[in-house]
Amino acid sequence: MSETPVKQQNTNAYYGQAVASFAVALAAVSVGIYSLDVSGWIRAFLAVSVLYLTTSAFTLAKVIRDRQEADRIVSRVDQARIEKILAEHDPFRPVA
Repeated sequence: MSETPVKQQNTNAYYGQAVASFAVALAAVSVGIYSLDVSGWIRAFLAVSVLYLTTSAFTLAKVIRDRQEADRIVSRVDQARIEKILAEHDPFRPVA
């Protein structure tokens, strides 16, 4: 009994909300850094720190997604093996 899992897709509204949220957060941090009453070097350091944190967050999200996809593939292969063993097993077959 093979069950095809339903592929989950995000709606356009969810995608738009995620992009808008990211843009607002990045803009707010940029305005905050620009508004600080500190020297240019400190502003530059904070800006580079925010960019590094942002790229690290994207990388972490990608690594987690890739691991989940790999686990899903391994799980499907294991499930197929179990289904094959169960399909070939006949409990009423005489032992030779």
